[in-house]
Amino acid sequence: MREIVLDTETTGLDPLRGDRLVEIGCVEMVNRMATGQTFHRYLNPERDMPQEAFAVHGLSAEFLSDKPLFASVVEEFLEFIGEAPLVIHNASFDVGFINFELEKVSKPAIARERLVDTLLLARRKHPGVSNRLDDLCSRYAIDNSRRTKHGALLDAELLAEVYIDLIGARQSQMILAEARTSFSSVQSDQPRRQRETPLAPRLSEQDLAAHAAFVATLGDKPLWDEFKPEN
Repeated sequence: MREIVLDTETTGLDPLRGDRLVEIGCVEMVNRMATGQTFHRYLNPERDMPQEAFAVHGLSAEFLSDKPLFASVVEEFLEFIGEAPLVIHNASFDVGFINFELEKVSKPAIARERLVDTLLLARRKHPGVSNRLDDLCSRYAIDNSRRTKHGALLDAELLAEVYIDLIGARQSQMILAEARTSFSSVQSDQPRRQRETPLAPRLSEQDLAAHAAFVATLGDKPLWDEFKPEN
């Protein structure tokens, strides 16, 4: 099963008030394991960068000024995510911005049915406590020391690891790996068994004679002779 773990960075909290996407990061997973395939783009929001947003992700309007518009990367983005489920932390926020941008370029919105919201999963599994991405990384002993600022691709990579723990897939993978190792060890430790007395020949003299007569009809140098055992 193919899934895409996705994260975004923006200029603010509400696209209806003029905020825009500035970064998209996606990580491909197949059968709950990261494949190494990613999609990552910085985007020109065509507006200023509020100080509050800059403090979160460190992306300045100057840095983003020569980056592509969403319209220039939308086909690549849609091709990468395909029809796969989208694993997102607080999915309504990210998809709200993405669907706003998709509408601007006359593309269909991403259906809510495709979304796997890890924030909702975390709240069900760990009720009554904070379930921010940093909190979940600490809870599952995932190294997030590189996360000095928010970044879409880095956060998607961290979320992919968190997701595996949230759904219990990491434990299943470890059990399967241990079982394979144990089975391989048992096989390698056991010596090959040999018969003390070889089996008696199963071909009668009559069978051998019939076979020799057949081979004789194949010509002077039949291919069969290359496989005859030496006497």
